[in-house]
Order: sequence, then structure tokens, then C-alpha cells
Amino acid sequence: MYTLITGASSGIGHELAKICAKESQNLILVARSQNALNSLAAELMQNFKIKAEVLAIDLAQASSVNQLYQNIQNHSWEVNILINNAGFGDYGYFLSSSWEKQRDVIHVNIMALTQLTHFFLPSMVKRKSGKIMNIASTAAFQPGPLMSVYYASKAFVLSFSEALSTELEGTGVTVTALCPGTTQSGFQKVARFSNLSKFNTSLIPSSQQVAEFAFRSMMQEKVVAVHGMKNKLLVLSVRFFPRSLMRRIMMRFQKNR
Repeated sequence: MYTLITGASSGIGHELAKICAKESQNLILVARSQNALNSLAAELMQNFKIKAEVLAIDLAQASSVNQLYQNIQNHSWEVNILINNAGFGDYGYFLSSSWEKQRDVIHVNIMALTQLTHFFLPSMVKRKSGKIMNIASTAAFQPGPLMSVYYASKAFVLSFSEALSTELEGTGVTVTALCPGTTQSGFQKVARFSNLSKFNTSLIPSSQQVAEFAFRSMMQEKVVAVHGMKNKLLVLSVRFFPRSLMRRIMMRFQKNR
């Protein structure tokens, strides 16, 4: 049996790979960087005596998920835990953004995640055992001007995960939507935030802290897992503000990034 982790070369995915290896889980590590994956796999195999397979694939490409699934099928690797961690965003006005970049955000954050879930879910249900963790975000709970497509994509992930978890009740398969807030990772650089220095603070949780919370939440079969008390309060407070007000608040917040 294997745990499949997308976006495993850095950030939360990298830390989740370490945690899963420590728990004696064999791994299929997926990301774009072959060198980063090879280095991680070698480290985990040496330290924890597990199997770690590497598949360097760009999930933004239309045929990537089919290729990934076929490769796994050809090797007869059975996946009992699927962690859809790969994802990224872009910052700026939608009007002037690159369509190719927005398309890739949709493809990685939504299409690849949904397709991988659809591919691996039947065998989990057949075995009456399996876990799926989809990385959403606190961004899923409100609109995000200047990151409109990213926020919308995470709203999809949250809604999809909650609905699927209910459909799967009694099957032995669970679904967890992880909703972290701002985390120390490479996300901010990829998203092109102008003021990166504001993220370099000890008040922001590390990828390791978020990954440890994520793993516990998945094993405890939580459906929605919001990391950190501050984020829990933020998510709760959104329910009490008019959406028109939230849009303006988020616009001001995003402009200060």
C-alpha cells in the first residue's frame, strides 16, 4: 500500500511526506522537480526504511493526471491514502492577468485534484478502506479580490470535499479538507506577493506545524480541519458579516500584500 502525495517537493507536502514516512507508510511522491523529489525520496528511504517512488509530473498539463494514474497502474502500486496537496495561486487584477496562469491554477487546484480523487476512489471503496486529504485554505470561506481564481478554486475544494465525505459515509473511506491560513512556504513567492517581508515572522506557522495538524486531522477523520485558533475565529466571523462588506474588507487586505 502507498500514500500518494502531490506537491511533495516543498512546503506542506514535503513535511507531510516526512510524517507519513515516519509512520512507516510507503510513498509515491509527485511534483515537477525531479531532483527535489529524488533527494527527498533518498532521505526518507534511508531514515525510515520505507519505499518511496518518484514521479516528476507537471499537473498543470492537460494529460498529466492520466499519465500519472497509468504509471501507477503499470507498477501495480495500490494507493490507500491520497493527499491532494499540489496547488498555487496568482496575485493581481484578473483583467490584466495571464490567462495561461489562471488556467493552470484551475487545472492544478481543481481539475487534477478532482480527477485523481475520481481515479483512486473506486479501489478504496472496494477495499472498504482509504483516506483522502484535499488541501483547501481559509481562502475557501470568502471571495478574494486580486486573487479571484485562487480563492474560488479553494472554495471548490472545500465544497467538493464536504459533499464527498457525506456521500462516502459507511464505506470505510474518509475525506478531510485541510484549511490552513498563511503558512511559511514557497506559496507567497509563486503567487507574486509584492511585500514578502510581512510573511517572514515567527507568528506565522511553519509548514511542519501545519503538516502535523493535517496528518492528525486526517487520521481522526475530521471533515473540515482549520489550522490555528486565529484562523478558526476568522472563519467563524465571516458568517456574521454581509458579503458586500467582506468583499471590501478582502480587497483592502489584498491590496496591502
